[in-house]
Amino acid sequence: MSVETADIYATQLGGGARHALALHCTLAHSGAWGRLAEHTEDALRFTAIDMPSHGRSADWDGRGDFQDVVVNAAEPFLQEPMDLIGHSFGATVALRLALKHPRKVRSLTLIEPVFFAVALADRPDTVRDHDALAGDFNAAIEAGDMELAARLFNRMWGDGPKWPDMPKALRAAMTRAIHVVPSCKPAIYDDVHGLLAPGILSRADMPVLLIRGSTSLPIMAAVNDGLAKRLPDARNEVIEGAGHMAPITHPAETARLLKAFLDG
Repeated sequence: MSVETADIYATQLGGGARHALALHCTLAHSGAWGRLAEHTEDALRFTAIDMPSHGRSADWDGRGDFQDVVVNAAEPFLQEPMDLIGHSFGATVALRLALKHPRKVRSLTLIEPVFFAVALADRPDTVRDHDALAGDFNAAIEAGDMELAARLFNRMWGDGPKWPDMPKALRAAMTRAIHVVPSCKPAIYDDVHGLLAPGILSRADMPVLLIRGSTSLPIMAAVNDGLAKRLPDARNEVIEGAGHMAPITHPAETARLLKAFLDG
């Protein structure tokens, strides 16, 4: 599927001198960066997009590799030079963009990138544990119960209100987007794009900041630690007390790490 820029919603957040492109996590939208933007408004001006099937962007038609689709959707917004920031699945897209356009990426910040192929290579036990937790979610997807799948996915990764306590519109938005998750597996589990092939990650020679929450699933520590040792200029940080959704639940702490990184 080719995604036209007109099909992708983008918004501007913050008013700092440095221009950043921000890519949200699965089931979220561009507004998820709002609290972080408030804490970095003296430093960063965000362009935040909605991925296909998320927020105000057009729906994905289900064809092709969803990571490819999002890379293609984000590419027109990557202007030189920019700070590239991604969270969760958005961070895996950011990594691919940085490898494809290294001269357009001034710095790269990856917050809990769900690039599970790294954990498979380094700590497969964490992947087995993750997959055991995801069993009910996978069963719901196979049964076609997308609302249940969204609820279970949110339970596994979300750090906010429980499903019954969420506004109806938010639950509907998550249910709308959940179909993209299974299609991400070839990219994030199987490394179909070959990012772990010898010499590939070393091409991302810009400064890289890796962030994870201390209470997130063990698979995330395996991913971040594995990327830190493979990338040539990486800083690996942990936010104490945070889970997977640190930019939303711990924006001040995330902002402190980000600003120190950019100032360094």
